[in-house]
Amino acid sequence: MLTALACGAVAFPGLFYGLRKILKSTFTHWSDADVVCVSERLVSAIHASLATAAGVRVVTSCSDVMTDSHWLVNGFASFGAPYMAHDIYAMYLSHFFNQRVRGQASGHSLQTVRAFLVKDWTLVLHHLALLLVFMPITLFFRRGLGDFFIGCMFTTEFSTPFVSIGKILIQLGLDNTRLHRINGIIVLLSFFICRILIFPFMYWMYGRQFGIPLHRVPFHLPLHCNVGNLVILAPQLHWFILLLRKAKRLYLRQMSGKGLGPKTH
Repeated sequence: MLTALACGAVAFPGLFYGLRKILKSTFTHWSDADVVCVSERLVSAIHASLATAAGVRVVTSCSDVMTDSHWLVNGFASFGAPYMAHDIYAMYLSHFFNQRVRGQASGHSLQTVRAFLVKDWTLVLHHLALLLVFMPITLFFRRGLGDFFIGCMFTTEFSTPFVSIGKILIQLGLDNTRLHRINGIIVLLSFFICRILIFPFMYWMYGRQFGIPLHRVPFHLPLHCNVGNLVILAPQLHWFILLLRKAKRLYLRQMSGKGLGPKTH
């Protein structure tokens, strides 16, 4: 566990630092804000891809959803934990350099930190919850049960690389291309399937093993399990609604640009 933790503590900051150097020397016309933003998104995509691969491996290896175990659960939980702390720092750096480009920040200050926390409080809270709640529960309090469900939680990261690709395409000025539109559709579908439908899927798998109808499964689980799932699901629903609103705005803007928008006589 300590070895995996140490590897994660070196790997993710190291990737971030290396990507910043490479992008800065490759795209010499980019600002520090551009470099940090793309570097942060690339590291996020790499972490999410590893988490998804680990999750798929665990889920497909567990025939008993309660008692089967897989070494990747504790291994990746330890390896991925430093990423959560690193990504908060990387998001702050991205915010700081964006503020500096706009002339709203000349240096690091409590005001800059507060503005970042106000702007991205949901993501910061999400990362802290994974680091301070999800990881300890996974490593110390499960009594070796439920590796299947932890694997399902890992697979929720499947949509993240596509979200990162979308942000990078915007950074490259490709936000009006067919590639960006296709990626946007993939983001919506993958997010809905892997971050929302994954919860009824887990309840269904539990019910199938114990012969319980899906609608009766919540009544067979301890209250804290249902509450925990709701706490995790709530921000996913919030972010999915934001994604839908963003997709609607982009669609209306593109239709308006093509002269296909509603007439306003």
